[in-house]
Parts: sequence; structure tokens; C-alpha cells
Amino acid sequence: MSPIPLGALASARVAAGGGVSLTGGTYSEPGDGYGYHTFTTSGTLTVTAGGDVEYLVVAGGGGGGNNVGGGGGAGGCLTGTIALTTTQTITVGGGGAGGASASANGTNGAASSLGALVVSTGGGGGQGGTNGANGSTAPSGGSGGGAGIRARVGGAGTSGQGFPGGSNTQPTGEAAASSRAGGGGGATSVGENGPNGSGNGGNGGNGIQWPASSGTYYAGGGGGSGGSNIGVAGTGTHGGGNGANNSNPGSNATANTGSGGGGGGGTNANGGAGGSGIVIVRYPL
Repeated sequence: MSPIPLGALASARVAAGGGVSLTGGTYSEPGDGYGYHTFTTSGTLTVTAGGDVEYLVVAGGGGGGNNVGGGGGAGGCLTGTIALTTTQTITVGGGGAGGASASANGTNGAASSLGALVVSTGGGGGQGGTNGANGSTAPSGGSGGGAGIRARVGGAGTSGQGFPGGSNTQPTGEAAASSRAGGGGGATSVGENGPNGSGNGGNGGNGIQWPASSGTYYAGGGGGSGGSNIGVAGTGTHGGGNGANNSNPGSNATANTGSGGGGGGGTNANGGAGGSGIVIVRYPL
């Protein structure tokens, strides 16, 4: 199946298949035998005939940290099948802002939900470069934020929704210019430590492909900063923002992927914003 081009979807309408009839979001039939209702903003999913549906619920990703900051963690990602019988309020969480003041953490992303039936947790913000004592922990979330420089610990992910952010393994007291930040956690793997095996900023953790074999990915972690001078910045994955080095800001994550923003470089460079989330419901035609 080819990726679903969100900008090309038809307007929302009722579609009946396998006994299920729903209205809401943006409806599409991409040719894989399923009808899809895609919500890129909050709305209502009206059920006129209930039945089993598959879902993807991704929360907003966390923003990257400031000043050699960690990458933002991906928003919590939940998939599965549920019997849908009543109309549901759909909430699509926004991405968190990047850290924008000296060594500030990125902001956590906001939750997304399919009514009260399925609720995913916003991604953890990346840790600011000199925010907190050595050994302190980056923000937790659906996936955890990456650690800033100087011997800090990546944030925890939420069980069943995402993975922890990468830690910083530089020895305590090592010069900031030679230190690197951790990548944010993703839906299916931990963010890389900073420095990773190459001595660079940590890459973001991997996202999830949904549906399987579709080529469309969500909820990747943001890359960690590469440091003030010589470091190579970490790369965001599956829509996550790239980390930065020198005095460059981290890049923003892609909207409606729930991925994390990139960590900002040195000299108080801002972190990138996390990507907004998404909710998709599908059923056989």
C-alpha cells in the first residue's frame, strides 16, 4: 500500500463497510480494502452503525531542549482494535514548544484520545543542556525526552506507548564543548545516548509504521544536539526534528506525526518544536 497523502484526502463523509458506518474527520479509500477517517485536528467521530475498527492514536511530540539540548520524545502511540458503538470526541494533541531560554527544557506534547476509550500521553521534552545537576533526569512522557549534556539521564517512556530517551554518557565535569546530548525516545526504540558510538549527538528512537507495510511512519524521536563546537548533531527519525550544533536551533518535527523536536546547539540555541499528533480509525470495506 502507498502512503496516505493527508493533503489529498476527500472531505469527510459517511462510509459503510463490514456493517460499520461512521462520519467525521477526513475520509479516504486508498485502495487497500479499508476506509479511513483521519483526524489532524480535534473533532467528532459519529457512529451511525457500530462494529470493530482499528485505530492509531498518537499524542503530540515533545520539544527539543535549549543549549546543547536533548531531542524531544515522541508522543505516546497506541494501536489496536476496538468495538466502537457510540459517538466519540476526538482530541489531537499539539506538539510541545522547543526550549527557548537559557538551558530550558522543551515542553511536553499534549495528549491525544479516541473518546475515553484510548488515550495516549504527550511526548517528553528534551532536557536543556545545563538544566539540573549531574545525574538529573530528562522529562518523561509517552516517549521520554533525551538528556542534555554532562552526565544526565534520558526521560522514561510510558509502558505500551513509547521508549526512554537517550542518556548522556560524558564523564562528569568534562568540558561542555566536547559533550553531546541524547536523542528522544520513539514508539519502537530507545533514543541513542550522547555521545553514541561515533561520539556524536544521539539519534532519535524509531517510530512505528502504520498500517504495516504502508511506508507511513509516526512517533519518531528528535535528534540530540552535537555540542557547541565540534560535535555532529543527532538525526531525528520518522518525522522527528534533527539536532543542531554550534549556535543553530534544532529543527521542528513534522506536523501530525507526533514526533519529537531536535535539540538546540550551543550558546543558548532554541530547541525545535514537537510535531502535533494524529488519530486515524479504519475498517474493512
